[in-house]
Amino acid sequence: MKLFLACLLVFVSLSAIAKEPDAAAKREIEHLLNHLATSGCQFNRNGAWYGPSQAVSHLKDKYDYLLKHNQVATAEDFITKAASESSASNKAYLVKCAGQQEMQSGAWFRAELDKFRLQEK
Repeated sequence: MKLFLACLLVFVSLSAIAKEPDAAAKREIEHLLNHLATSGCQFNRNGAWYGPSQAVSHLKDKYDYLLKHNQVATAEDFITKAASESSASNKAYLVKCAGQQEMQSGAWFRAELDKFRLQEK
């Protein structure tokens, strides 16, 4: 019984550490990146505005880093850990689209994720 509990504890611990997005999460994250790429919106990082292609490139780099370190398993993880704020300064990222108020990127991505999930049903 003790051996079983020890093995169970190791398995649960490794499961908590080893995060990897499943196919649905990968599809959602890819959609979010593609949505930004085709949005025509500007992306603010640490006080400077960037176009969609530069923003996507930066977020992909952060996403790849998180994947290598088993820190992202869901689209929500991607939004929170890669697409919401600067890892260096902790300043929130902003998104500004034509004819709309600028907003924090985390909220912008969450709104798009909600729309995407409704379409997928």
